[in-house]
Amino acid sequence: GHLEGGRVVDLLITPHGETLFEAGRIDTRHTHGTGCTLASACAAGLAQGLTLEAAVARAWAYVQEAIARAPGLGAGHGPLDHAWPLRGRA
Repeated sequence: GHLEGGRVVDLLITPHGETLFEAGRIDTRHTHGTGCTLASACAAGLAQGLTLEAAVARAWAYVQEAIARAPGLGAGHGPLDHAWPLRGRA
C-alpha cells in the first residue's frame, strides 16, 4: 500500500549525500505503472550520461507530470500519460 497524507516524499541516498523529492499528492486513481515508469526514466537518464542525482530528479519530475496529465482511461487504476512531453510538437 501507499502512505496516507497530502504530500509525496521520496529520498535518494548516495555516498555523496541525500536528495529529497517532495510534491503535493495528485488526487487521481490513474497511477498504473508509476514504478516501472520511474525506473525506466531513471535508466534512460543514466544512459544519456546524467549523474544519478540528475537522472532521478528528471525522472521524478517526468512521472509527476505524467500522473497529472493521465488521460483517465479505464474503470480502475488507469495509465499515465507517458507522451506528455511530445504534446504540441510539430
